[in-house]
Amino acid sequence: MALHFSRRDFLPAGLKADQIELVENTIRIHSHSAKTAAACPHCGTISRHVHSRYRRRPADLPAHGRAVELVLLVRRFRCRAMNCSAKIFAERFPPAVTRPYARRTSRLQGLVRHLGLALGGRPAQALAARLQLPVSKDTFLRSIRSTAEAPSSELRVIGIDDWAWRKGQRYGTLICDLERRRVIDLLPDREPATVEAWLRARPGIEVVARDRNGGYGSAVSRALPKAVQVADRWHLLENVSAAFLSAVQRNMPAIRKATGANTLDPKLLTAAERLQYEGFLRRQQTNRMVRQMADDGTPIKRIVRLTGLSRGLVRQIVRGEREDVFRIRESSLTPWLLRLEREWAGGCRNGAELWRRLRADGFQGSLRVVGEWTTRQRRAEQAVPPGTGKSPSARRIARLLTIGRDHLNKADAIQVARIEAALPALAAARRLTDRFTDMVRNAREGALEGWLEEAESGLLGAFARGLRRDQAAVAAALREPWSNGQTEGQINRLKTLKRQMYGRANIDLLRARLVAAS
Repeated sequence: MALHFSRRDFLPAGLKADQIELVENTIRIHSHSAKTAAACPHCGTISRHVHSRYRRRPADLPAHGRAVELVLLVRRFRCRAMNCSAKIFAERFPPAVTRPYARRTSRLQGLVRHLGLALGGRPAQALAARLQLPVSKDTFLRSIRSTAEAPSSELRVIGIDDWAWRKGQRYGTLICDLERRRVIDLLPDREPATVEAWLRARPGIEVVARDRNGGYGSAVSRALPKAVQVADRWHLLENVSAAFLSAVQRNMPAIRKATGANTLDPKLLTAAERLQYEGFLRRQQTNRMVRQMADDGTPIKRIVRLTGLSRGLVRQIVRGEREDVFRIRESSLTPWLLRLEREWAGGCRNGAELWRRLRADGFQGSLRVVGEWTTRQRRAEQAVPPGTGKSPSARRIARLLTIGRDHLNKADAIQVARIEAALPALAAARRLTDRFTDMVRNAREGALEGWLEEAESGLLGAFARGLRRDQAAVAAALREPWSNGQTEGQINRLKTLKRQMYGRANIDLLRARLVAAS
């Protein structure tokens, strides 16, 4: 059954079409308001007395591959109210049609805003040109800024974390509503005073999930003393792993003795390993100088001023965390090392065959990476004089110690047993690490106090003392269902937007795109 449409069906509600014409590649629709009277925008008086007329030409959504332009006949009315300052006013169209002074209809402006939110300036301009929308990149960005949504004031549970304007130099703060799973606000820095002022304006917040950043904790304590602070569980697990790795690094000299690798023969090293070894010898001089100054009672700040080294580096030397000869970087092969070792122990010694087996299970690295690994394995298995071998790196030893014995090959199991027998304190630290991981994953709040008392006297003492200072938040992490995982995900989305805008977006534009699209 055929349906008949009138001209008004193709226009926004409230308009009447007078004439439709095709001018080159533009459809021009002459129309006027369907109302016979208008209200004064200053006093609200209804007037029917027309003073004059003029035309507006807002752009509309394209149709049939052509641009559409509305030619609106706008009437000026006389205001008859005696006390009104406006003697003559122009009629206002409904918000669904267009807004005062706007160059586009509301439905076209809505499309412009959504394109700007999704793509930004330049990409949205390129797509708009294909859609017959003559809109510039600056207009897209202005539409995003002008329609930014105000953050909700009814907040109860929030997550807070920092994000990098420029890594290592400048940081901001992202705040996420964990109940509604949306971004609430972006702050231009991570200063405690800025966060404290933001929190004081929202006294209804009851729960704050955060990492173990002391600045955020102090800001929440001052602004919302009754709010429950929840430490992020992922950061707790990452921190305990880092603390155990630090303990392994501090004990590397003793570990080398236990594994029979007290000295190194440079002739047995590859070219890359020889460069690392020579750098280690140069670092040893600096390490001895800094440790001597620390033993004499020189404060770390003064050591930094006298030597010109960074504070972090001086702290590493004083703690004994800079004694590892070979500092191995993470590579695409790192997650597959256990699989490679099992295949090697099973008798597969061909690099190409090992690479094909890994590729079948999803490995994305090249044949060269696997071939280099097999070459190093063969060299390690060569006859080496006693006491001249190369011990594994601290990271590998830490990984071997934390893996269950049932998942180790015979050689690694013997090496782990040798290390634990020679260093019982390190074995105790490994057991404490396992207990802490189990406690966090299974939400065992009651075991926290006993763990802290036991860990404070061992190799994980510094980590345990840090947890003690933030014990209330750590206990809440083992009790409350909230965590900062959502906030971390929103920060990843923020990084994507920053890269999409080449890192040149201001805080207002980032906030508008992130908050409005949440």
